[in-house]
Amino acid sequence: MIVAIDTSSAIAVAITDADATVALGRASVFSPRGHAELLSDLVRQALAEASVTRADITAVVAGTGPAPFTGLRVGLVTARTLALAWKVPAWGVCSLDAIGAEHGDVLAVADARRREVYWARYAGGLRIAGPEVGTPASVLVEEGEMVVGRGAVLYPDAFPGAIDADPDPLWLAKEAVRRRAAGEDLPTEPLYLRRPDVHGA
Repeated sequence: MIVAIDTSSAIAVAITDADATVALGRASVFSPRGHAELLSDLVRQALAEASVTRADITAVVAGTGPAPFTGLRVGLVTARTLALAWKVPAWGVCSLDAIGAEHGDVLAVADARRREVYWARYAGGLRIAGPEVGTPASVLVEEGEMVVGRGAVLYPDAFPGAIDADPDPLWLAKEAVRRRAAGEDLPTEPLYLRRPDVHGA
């Protein structure tokens, strides 16, 4: 079984089979500032729904962002800690890649706050541009292009007809399994794209 975690938008957990074809347990909540308080309980809820124990877990997958600093850090630290405690590998995947892999040809857009968005462009599920951060008006939408993501629906003038979605941990796990089968490394380094709100001089 795989435990997949994404905290780039919603706080979301999925327990999947080893091939990441189906979610056996899920738990999620949208709480922009509740990551540290909520994530551990969501992992427990998802494990309980899937009726699995730590002995059943073979890997932990984490979304690496891009995302605001605090929420992303909580998700990655939790994933690394669980992997260390359970003696299984921790794999990282760009959170926007989960949307791209699921939708194929798409512009994936996430809320970056400060009236900005994170974005990446995909063709056939593979990233061909980004991830980058910028104002909604600075992101070029190609004619007829599908636009997906919570960040896009916040700015309908810039992204008319956008589809609301957060990175699904099942999609994340599926992409991690595909890349591992292709022999790719999956580091868990975070994609912040800009400095945190609070930092030293």
